[in-house]
Amino acid sequence: MLDATQSWQKLISDAQQLKGLPEYAIAMVKQLAEQNNQSGYRLTLDMPCYIAIVTHAQCRELRKDIYEAYTTRASDQKITDKKWDNADNMQQIVAKRQEKAKLLGFDNYAEYSLETKMAESVKQVLDFLYDLAQRSRPAALDEVAERQAYAESLGFEGELQAWDYAYYSEKLKQHKYQFSEEDLKPYFCDDNVISGLFEIVKILYGVDIKSADNKVDVWDKSVRFYQINNSTGEMIGQFYLDLYARENKRGGAWMDECINRYHIDGKTQIPVAYLTCNLTPPIGDEAALFTHDEVITLFHEFGHGLHHMLTRIDVPEVAGINGVEWDAVELPSQFMENFCWQKPALELFARHYQTGEPLPEELFDKMVGAKNFQGALLMLRQIEFALFDIRLHQQVSLTSAAQIQDILDQVRTEISVVKTPHNNRFQNGFSHIFAGGYAAGYYSYKWAEVLSADVFAAFEEAGIFDATIGRKFLHCILEQGGSRPAMKSFQCFRGREPNIDALLRHSGITT
Repeated sequence: MLDATQSWQKLISDAQQLKGLPEYAIAMVKQLAEQNNQSGYRLTLDMPCYIAIVTHAQCRELRKDIYEAYTTRASDQKITDKKWDNADNMQQIVAKRQEKAKLLGFDNYAEYSLETKMAESVKQVLDFLYDLAQRSRPAALDEVAERQAYAESLGFEGELQAWDYAYYSEKLKQHKYQFSEEDLKPYFCDDNVISGLFEIVKILYGVDIKSADNKVDVWDKSVRFYQINNSTGEMIGQFYLDLYARENKRGGAWMDECINRYHIDGKTQIPVAYLTCNLTPPIGDEAALFTHDEVITLFHEFGHGLHHMLTRIDVPEVAGINGVEWDAVELPSQFMENFCWQKPALELFARHYQTGEPLPEELFDKMVGAKNFQGALLMLRQIEFALFDIRLHQQVSLTSAAQIQDILDQVRTEISVVKTPHNNRFQNGFSHIFAGGYAAGYYSYKWAEVLSADVFAAFEEAGIFDATIGRKFLHCILEQGGSRPAMKSFQCFRGREPNIDALLRHSGITT
């Protein structure tokens, strides 16, 4: 997948083709060309570049070019080299998983996967996903119609296509809320965001995070290293922070274990984490400025990191994220995302990178007002991915990649309210389920979102920086790792089983 992503580039000499792009994006693609000893503007499939083009480029052909290149990576569609086609890899991976499940006495891999998760059966997962889809679909249809109508009001003729969606969605958002994500970027300077994140963690959990760059070697000069100390000054964790997108770096964002916590011969090995993102890099000597979505991504991955590093369990197999049911492992990460929408939290870091001015009240109100813009469409998109995953792993016999496409097409027919181009090969790059830990478990994002929304509701009730409730979350959930069932940890914190109401409220969905 990385080879296919890195193999594509488009060099543009005429700046007029980039009309509509924000200044930072033009500077970014110019810098990409310079870094490759080229003149003009170099487009790549790395996320900051891709998002900028499909969201802002007025040139429809340019949007189509980069959309098709991105959504056909590692496939047979001849936009990237066919030698990196993942079709056979996908078929073999699913077949081997099914073989493994049968050897262990399960009818299919989905049943095997759920054996160690909170969900009790495949039927329960499917019922959960279809229920969310039914609640979301009416609003999603309205959102599609609204976008189409607005595009037509701007002179667009015909039906919007996939490479038009982000562009006209952004135009519609600006029209409805007098607000653009670009308005926020000057207030999300990398160093300010990081220091604010650390301050939030200190308030909630009583830990102090300090730079320790001089203690380790790193694989790129932009990588940072930190240590976490508890209230007595004892070091309890360390982590690498690799923030920015760059050439030959795997896409996406993730937390991974470097070292687990364990106790041996009277000594405790502290946990160490890798925290990796692909956020907008600095342009020249300027500070890196993040979109609000990128801030959310950083907070999300740091939530995973805290789960790994704040554990008090000394058995590696159940310390940190280890042993946690996979449909609960997203709870701490999704929980952290909530702070990106809270004014008291933003006051700690959302300051103009040049003037130091705090985020204006009017801009904050617009941001919050637009929070659930096209939220039902986003909900259906995640449900589509989750249903494809679980139904793929229900198959007892899979002999060709064409069957994988058929399953995805069937799910889209049932769930999607927008058309997907015939050459879209999303599945060929769905690394979460083919190269990550989410096989027959992608539903976990929505399942855990029920948990995280319910948990954050307790902070809303007590005050988001209430130290008592923060320490309770630390002791009941973060410190426990996989040493007990996730439901027990949730009940320790909330005093009851989860309720879906907070998720629906946070998502702006009414039933």
